[in-house]
Amino acid sequence: MKTFLNILTGLGAALLLLALLSCTKSPQPSSPSKPAQEKQEGKTEEKEEEKDTEEKTGTEEKEMPGQIKITISGTTLPIVIENNVATKALVAALEKGPVTYTASDYGGFEKVGALGFSLPTDNSQITTQAGDVILYNGDNIVLFYGSNSWSYTRLGRIKYSSLSELKSFLKAGGGEISVTLSL
Repeated sequence: MKTFLNILTGLGAALLLLALLSCTKSPQPSSPSKPAQEKQEGKTEEKEEEKDTEEKTGTEEKEMPGQIKITISGTTLPIVIENNVATKALVAALEKGPVTYTASDYGGFEKVGALGFSLPTDNSQITTQAGDVILYNGDNIVLFYGSNSWSYTRLGRIKYSSLSELKSFLKAGGGEISVTLSL
């Protein structure tokens, strides 16, 4: 009889436990759990904080302009620029103001001049064409009115109508010129 009572008590306890478990509310599958919801809200708040911080500190990456200007003897032409580390650094320098340097003829196909500061390089073996604006040795800008093959960093290309216009603009073969780069 004791064994029967023990079994009956054990069954009663098991039924009571099952009844209690069935009374608990199960989460709705369509709504996220509270920890998941808090996690999502936290991510949204983090993104908003990052955006606010970027706006306050100015660390948001600026869009590169598609061109800069080159001025020689009062005439200005556009330079369509490349998107590389050197042009990004050059644009950052030009944001502080125009840069003027002196360039001289070299080899009968280019004008070259010291920039006055260094830019990062991304050299590759290229064959230049008339109108190319090239960074040489990190601190010299070369303006081509002819062609040459060498390891350079391409900065961009002067927009011009004809080769004679470009040569006239660069005073090709005419000695030293003052070159101003600006935004």
